Amino acid sequence: MSLLQSKAVHGFGGFVLMGGWAFFANRAHEMPVPLVAGIVQGLLTASITLFLKGTIESIFLRTAGWLRIVSPPVAAFLISLVLLTTFHRLAGSPALLATISVPLTVSTLYAILYTITLSRHV
Repeated sequence: MSLLQSKAVHGFGGFVLMGGWAFFANRAHEMPVPLVAGIVQGLLTASITLFLKGTIESIFLRTAGWLRIVSPPVAAFLISLVLLTTFHRLAGSPALLATISVPLTVSTLYAILYTITLSRHV
């Protein structure tokens, strides 16, 4: 297995990129607010990255027709939205919408593209 296929590398990459985004989105606030938002987002992204692939596959295999294409991305969006919103509210991230917008968009786009890939191999 190459490094690019490693779940740990993907999780770490997500931690750095999306944690960095959350730090940036909250940069106008005093420390440690941006740092906490970055760490929370990094941990969430790493966790969601590891969880999302299996969830998309499971939903895809258990559905048929148009639901097979629509359900995995919708589920990924809703799961990500609830987790991101809940944990950032608990952490007190003040720039909530800015903080979650990029990770939510990325996870939903990933779910759409991965679902399309799965549908082409069935």
